[in-house]
Amino acid sequence: MAAEKSDLKAVERLTEGFGKIKSEIGKVIIGQDQVIEQLLVAILARGHCLFVGVPGLAKTLLISTLARTMDLKFSRIQFTPDLMP
Repeated sequence: MAAEKSDLKAVERLTEGFGKIKSEIGKVIIGQDQVIEQLLVAILARGHCLFVGVPGLAKTLLISTLARTMDLKFSRIQFTPDLMP
C-alpha cells in the first residue's frame, strides 16, 4: 500500500513537472504544442529526436529554449555535406 502511494506521488510530480516545462517552452514557441509534447516524451523516455524541416520553423529556438528551461548545455552544429564521412 505504501509503495502504491509512493508511486502515485512520483507520477503526480512527473506530471506536474512535465506541465511546467511544457508551459514554459510554450511561452516562447507558439502553436507547436504537439511538437513540444513529443519532444518531452522522447526525452523522458531517454530517446532521440530528429527535427527536419524548412528554415524558419523555430527548430533551433525550440531546442535552445528547452535547454534553458531544463538548465542544460546547448550547442548547435550546422549539418553540411562536408561533414559526411
